[in-house]
Formats: sequence, structure tokens, C-alpha cells
Amino acid sequence: MRILLIEDEQTVAGLLADAVAAEGHETIVAYTGPEGLAYLGRCPDVVFLDVRLPEMSGIEVLRRIRATHPELPVVLVTGNAEESELEEARRLGVAGIVEKPSILKKVGEVLTRLT
Repeated sequence: MRILLIEDEQTVAGLLADAVAAEGHETIVAYTGPEGLAYLGRCPDVVFLDVRLPEMSGIEVLRRIRATHPELPVVLVTGNAEESELEEARRLGVAGIVEKPSILKKVGEVLTRLT
């Protein structure tokens, strides 16, 4: 499976990419929303999307993904999202919401659920 990871914190992105690779999947890492949107052309199977990103919020990235790839599973990754952001993500059809502290433990579970 090809995973697009949009995460601005390089340490978190590296740890999550390693966890995804340990599960046998390929990871494409983007550090900003516009960069992540540009990587959609590489046909990811799943997107892990941070809520707090520079240049463009994760919710705005999700809106743009839905406009062009309505069926693409997107898992929102958050450490401190507002309830209104979570509600908007659910309205936009996010496949799941995972808290950052537990994402490394749950990456295999999340990927298994999405396949």
C-alpha cells in the first residue's frame, strides 16, 4: 500500500514513516499542505493528514482532497485539534481520527482496517 503522510514535524513524520515501512508499506512524506496535494498525483492508497500544518490547514487540505479524490481514505492525525475541526473532518468523510501520541502504536491497526 502507498501511504501519503502530510506532517510538518519532521521527527513525527520520520517515526510514522518508519512505522508504516515496518508494516510493509511505502510512504511518501510531505511537510506542507500544498506539497501533500502535489503528491496526490502519485496515487496514494491512504493519506495520513496532520490537522496543524504551515501554509494551509489540514482541514483545508482535506477539503481539496475531497474535491478531487472523494473516495480516498484520509486519516486525520492530531495532537490538539479543536472540536469544530474534528466535526468538519467528520462531515468531509474522514476515515478515522487518531491522536498523535497513540498513532505509532495504532498504525498497523489503522492500515489493516482500511484494506
